[in-house]
Amino acid sequence: MAGACRMGPWAVPWMMLCLLCLPPWARAQTKIPLETVKSWADAFGGELYSIVTKYSGSLLLQKKYKDVEPTLKIKEVDGLELVKKFSEQMESMLRRKVEAVERLVEAAEDADLNHEYNSSLEFDYYNSLLINDKDENDNYVELGDEFILEPNEHFNNLLVNTTYSDIQLPTNVYNKDPAILNGVYMSEALNPIFVDNFERDPTLTWQYFGSSTGFFRLYPGKTGDSSMYIQAATSPKDIVIIVDVSGSMKGLRMTIAKHTIVTILDTLGENDFVNIIAYNDYVHFIEPCFKGILVQADRDNREHFKQLVEELQAKGVGTVSKALTESFKILREFRDAGQGGLCNQAIMLITDGAVEDYEAVFEKYNWPDRKVRVFTYLIGREVTFAPNVKWIACNNKGYYTQISTLADVQENVMEYLHVLSRPMVINHDHDIIWTEAYMDSALFASQAQSLLLMTTVAMPVFSKKNETRSHGILLGVVGSDVPLRELLKLAPRYKVRLRSSGCPWLRLPEHQQRLHPLTPRPPPFGTWGCASETLCCLEHRDLQCCF
Repeated sequence: MAGACRMGPWAVPWMMLCLLCLPPWARAQTKIPLETVKSWADAFGGELYSIVTKYSGSLLLQKKYKDVEPTLKIKEVDGLELVKKFSEQMESMLRRKVEAVERLVEAAEDADLNHEYNSSLEFDYYNSLLINDKDENDNYVELGDEFILEPNEHFNNLLVNTTYSDIQLPTNVYNKDPAILNGVYMSEALNPIFVDNFERDPTLTWQYFGSSTGFFRLYPGKTGDSSMYIQAATSPKDIVIIVDVSGSMKGLRMTIAKHTIVTILDTLGENDFVNIIAYNDYVHFIEPCFKGILVQADRDNREHFKQLVEELQAKGVGTVSKALTESFKILREFRDAGQGGLCNQAIMLITDGAVEDYEAVFEKYNWPDRKVRVFTYLIGREVTFAPNVKWIACNNKGYYTQISTLADVQENVMEYLHVLSRPMVINHDHDIIWTEAYMDSALFASQAQSLLLMTTVAMPVFSKKNETRSHGILLGVVGSDVPLRELLKLAPRYKVRLRSSGCPWLRLPEHQQRLHPLTPRPPPFGTWGCASETLCCLEHRDLQCCF
């Protein structure tokens, strides 16, 4: 038995495994004593325990638990109370964001009311693309005066100025245009409100005013560019985009048409519904799966449409009346069924001309009530068909515009927002809009280590001047971004053991999944879970949750 001392740690398990692999008659002939087998089992168990203990770190884990054991306690909690408390705290936090935006709306409308337009106004402001820039003589460039920027932990250590806002302009907008200068001068009144909001609620992040004239005032001020937010400019919309893909649209015209569609899609959000129809000799939906319906204009659907738009090719002869008929039918069916945005309905017609008899379509489907607005975009420099295309828009409560170059697209597309906003202006409906979650573009561009998901609360700003009130003048949109991490901070800090019948997640309308704050991950999409009275009042047959 002296040789047994030289066996490695795996010798006993291997011997047992070899023994078990022997046929029954061979195991019977070996006649191994029972005590020997027991000793092998004890050795195997001991070696297995030693290996598992060594590599699992269980002793270290036990020590850590013992170290914190005096501070731990088991407490029975009411899950429904947890959710209600979380809901109340979240509502209070979001209410503060809305109040901050409401203060901005009031300040902006009052500033405009007290401002007289001056076509010869001269005014210097901080242009975000020019601040701190100097010329060859070491002098600050025009609109680029000294602007102190310091890293701020609240903004992921980006260089910002928490005392002043600055102005951002698209490259195709002249920075000394009288309309821009008057708007910038008027909106200077927002600076103290920005600062006051931030002092009242330090969890606020970016605050902004996006003017309908094209500039963007951002607080805290920073260098670079930013996006404009326009969902607050109008109420929910049902949109059918009709694009002419006949042979005359080849080349630059088709490129401009595609860019126009993409720009329209970028003005839509989750409260809107959309579809796209292309027409030449026949009418076809660019996504066959969406034939005859409207789909929610969420991010996924918008991106899907954009990909399909890029594949469009021009050929054949255009016949717009069939496409208009199909569009009116879709909008009427959704309106009668109480589906879609349940507010504005519009058709966007993108073409280089319309010559056939289309008046009968409007008589049958849209007149005299004109419930559907028709906006027309004439593509190209040719003006032969301009009267026909303009007639379509003007006789259907819409707006006509001609787009000759790619540079014209952005400004001309935005005009439809002003038209749709007029009822809101006249009624002074300051609707509160919450956008879908998105990645903070400022942090993404800076490659910050901790990219943030944001949502934005926004409200429209209207002119309160008596001479413009009836015309429905939209001055712009104010808003503030809300990091979702601030909401997560309010979540209960409990390690919760769910019952077997627990309901740790929720399904909300419009096919969106939402996690219960107590669950680590959602179930597979399309499945349903059971309900628990102590955690959630959601029944598996219901689409709404109690909070």
